[in-house]
Amino acid sequence: MKKYLLATIPMMIGVLCLFIKGIIGDELLPDGTIVEKNFFLIPLSYLFFISGILTFLFMALFSTIKKPNIAKQ
Repeated sequence: MKKYLLATIPMMIGVLCLFIKGIIGDELLPDGTIVEKNFFLIPLSYLFFISGILTFLFMALFSTIKKPNIAKQ
């Protein structure tokens, strides 16, 4: 299961990005406009989630392909 650590790290970073975005929050100016200081964390978290999921899928696919077939022996 150590091999799946490579896939879980980007997903954990994605969760951390969303957590930081939620903690820092937004600012509402007196004229009614919202200032989002850390808006870049939202697409960055999506990027980390997608890369983690794709890495997990490729590793799972390659591990099933690489597994020797015992029935043929």
